[in-house]
Amino acid sequence: MDLDFSAEDEAFRQELRSWLAANLSEARGGSGSVDDKLGVLHEGPGGWERRLKWHRKLNEGGWVGLSWPKEYGGRDATITQQLIYGEEMARVNAPMLVNVLGIMLVGPTLIRLGTQEQKKRYIPKILSAEEIWCQGYSEPNAGSDVASLQTRAIEDGDSFIVNGQKIWTSDAHHADWCILLVRTDLEAPKHKGISYILLDMHSPGVTVRPLVQITGEASFNEVFFEDVRVPKKNLIGEKNQGWQVAIMTLMFDRAGVVDFFDAMGIVNELVELAKSLPSNGHRAWDEPNVRQKLAEFACEASALKFSGYRQLTRRLKGLPPGPEGSVLKLGNSDLNLRMNKFAMEMLGPYGQLEFKAPHAFDKGIWSYRMLSSRALTIAGGTNEVQHNIIGERVLGLPKG
Repeated sequence: MDLDFSAEDEAFRQELRSWLAANLSEARGGSGSVDDKLGVLHEGPGGWERRLKWHRKLNEGGWVGLSWPKEYGGRDATITQQLIYGEEMARVNAPMLVNVLGIMLVGPTLIRLGTQEQKKRYIPKILSAEEIWCQGYSEPNAGSDVASLQTRAIEDGDSFIVNGQKIWTSDAHHADWCILLVRTDLEAPKHKGISYILLDMHSPGVTVRPLVQITGEASFNEVFFEDVRVPKKNLIGEKNQGWQVAIMTLMFDRAGVVDFFDAMGIVNELVELAKSLPSNGHRAWDEPNVRQKLAEFACEASALKFSGYRQLTRRLKGLPPGPEGSVLKLGNSDLNLRMNKFAMEMLGPYGQLEFKAPHAFDKGIWSYRMLSSRALTIAGGTNEVQHNIIGERVLGLPKG
């Protein structure tokens, strides 16, 4: 087993590191920001504007849409280079891009299935973040079973008239466009009567209502559609065949290696916390049970990293993604939750102070992380769903 990267890949890593060293400090206003360490849900005061500026800086440097073909503005990056990109961004806690769904899902779908007119119209503005995208799949009664969706699109001349509701729509409050699943044949079986359309979020009849999380922020939303007119030319693929398009989009999501969760990075921050936190007249680090727990986390983080490499190996061999995806999602989200819980145990009474509250230890970053870490056990397929997938499809256990 060879775990070393090729000379070409290491040159790519050094190129990226050099670029980050020259540009990241400017993106953070000259100093590292605690806001940049808080994960995907945090925006904070001015956070969106900071991330938008960072996104456009990355795009100017050629670091957005790495896997896209060069003819569409990408770099034709290899799978290993995409992994390296994710590792390096996680290593320096770089701010997230603002158009992740557009880059990971919408762009690749349009490149594969869009008309020439659609590609010319939408693709360039995805990379530059001139237009932000959101995903309209889930509904209040169609979450895990998305095919049960009830949002309808009725034909009216050259348009569809859309009525219905979507929920858990990330970044809808910032979005200019939405990839929307709608029911266009009410009589067909639920997987057969769905169409996949592009909807302008600024259209009359679109109402976005942010949903406030336990952190006090609102990064996802419920969206209502009331007689919204969508041109038929915004249909992707064939009418009533949108389920196949939606599955392709989800395959791009599941195959993505850009979003790399650096569990070891959190372990290292926990070590720093333990070494600086007073506990019973000495440092928390001086207590054997604390060091033992941190060692357990380090072992788990390493195991997850190499499990990720197993999935990478399958893709390099041209094989479809295996069960590693569900295992990684389950393992990473669970480990992240337990690490944040342990930080709160070490903090003791300090853990009660809110993020950036006066006198909060470490600026209250761990209390914020603790509150937001539950979201990662739900987003992208709940941990309960992942348990079922692993049990039934991997281990062959009977359905409960």
